[in-house]
Amino acid sequence: MRARVASAPVARLGTIGRAGVPHLVPFCFVLDGDVLYSAVDRKPKRSLRLRRLRNAAADPRVSVLVDNYEDDWSRLWWIRLDGRARTLEPGAEAAGATSQLEAKYPQYRLEPPFGPVLRIDVELWTGWAASDIQGG
Repeated sequence: MRARVASAPVARLGTIGRAGVPHLVPFCFVLDGDVLYSAVDRKPKRSLRLRRLRNAAADPRVSVLVDNYEDDWSRLWWIRLDGRARTLEPGAEAAGATSQLEAKYPQYRLEPPFGPVLRIDVELWTGWAASDIQGG
């Protein structure tokens, strides 16, 4: 599971919004042990204080879904990571996370993320695969 999550280019982050309404967005991330990091990048946004950050500050419970879909359904799989999220203060951990994101994404090497860094401490890994395939 870890290899599949680590190599995935994108996942979906689910947070809990006002009045318990779910909020789901695709996001770029890096896996470091049982921690996921993501940062606000330079793609166009209305604000650097994204809803996912506000939601995590109000209720840190989050779910992350990484999945693979192919027309060959024997290669389908998904992995859900449940945990708690928080925005990091600027400092060594946030800088290290940004460096890891730059190593994973060539786009970040050209335009490094400059906004807040979100840390997700994974508490539960759950997954399913249509078959036991290698490297899927």
